Amino acid sequence: MRCPFCAAEKESLQVIDSRTCDNGKSIRRRRKCVNCGKRFTTYERVEQTTRMMVIKKDGRRVPWDKDKIMAGLERACFKRPVPEEELHRIADEVEEEVRGAYDREVPSTEIGQLVIDKLRRLDQVAYVRFASVYREFKTLEDLVAEAKAVIDARHYDDVPGQGKLFVEPPAAKPSNGHPAADVPEGKPVRKPRKPRTPAISAAPVVLPVVD
Repeated sequence: MRCPFCAAEKESLQVIDSRTCDNGKSIRRRRKCVNCGKRFTTYERVEQTTRMMVIKKDGRRVPWDKDKIMAGLERACFKRPVPEEELHRIADEVEEEVRGAYDREVPSTEIGQLVIDKLRRLDQVAYVRFASVYREFKTLEDLVAEAKAVIDARHYDDVPGQGKLFVEPPAAKPSNGHPAADVPEGKPVRKPRKPRTPAISAAPVVLPVVD
């Protein structure tokens, strides 16, 4: 076994936590690489004659492959501030939940839903990227609707530190004593007009002549 991050040999790997899972059918070990300091998870299971199969949307059955989950996560989180360790954590959790709930076959839609639920709490931009593929958005309106749903939900279950879909603009500053909140959006604040001085007529005054 090598470190998945720096390819260090087994001698550089330390087991920092071990526990049983899948109702005692496997052992989950948390390991740390002394060479690069990264942590990752491994599972030890008795080899089964029947591998877990994934039922695709078109009815085809393909062998379970966690690397495909990682590939999807990496595409969704491309250039996002998400540590690679978090992606491995999600992939490990999805695999553990799938093997705990299914014996031999699992629908691909169930795998996608597990990933999307976890990704939504991690980074909103990555979530929308993954959702656009998983839910097969056909139009730009579908993508915009999903983005709006994320923004609306953020007011209820906001998670500190997670990636935001859109950056909120700073609040407008008051101008000339007028609260910015009272000014319609997109319109400039007008300065108060100075009182006008009555104009003095320049016309000549004609006095009557008395004989």
